[in-house]
Amino acid sequence: MVKRRSVQQSSGVEQLPGVVRRTLAYNDDVMLCHFELEKGAKIPLHSHKPSQVGFVISGRVRFIGPTESDSFDAVPGSAYVIDPDIQHGAVALEPSVFVEVFNPMRDEYRDF
Repeated sequence: MVKRRSVQQSSGVEQLPGVVRRTLAYNDDVMLCHFELEKGAKIPLHSHKPSQVGFVISGRVRFIGPTESDSFDAVPGSAYVIDPDIQHGAVALEPSVFVEVFNPMRDEYRDF
């Protein structure tokens, strides 16, 4: 089955202060999400079973890990992979937009 969905159909979910997520499309195996972060918005350290692949569209985000050596800055054009069960978080150094793919999909991000 082929499914199609447009970003404009969803106003998004404010997951945390200054963090808006839009679930764009998914099936049982994979999920695509769009994130907008206000400058200073924080996603605390967390981990999850799905692999996470991301691409920064605009802004600058500091991805953090349990140690400083696990942290990195991502700018427009940066791509990254976070393996399953790895602690990670983020801080928006400026207003930022990025997309992420989760495999398998994250049931708690099912908005439609």
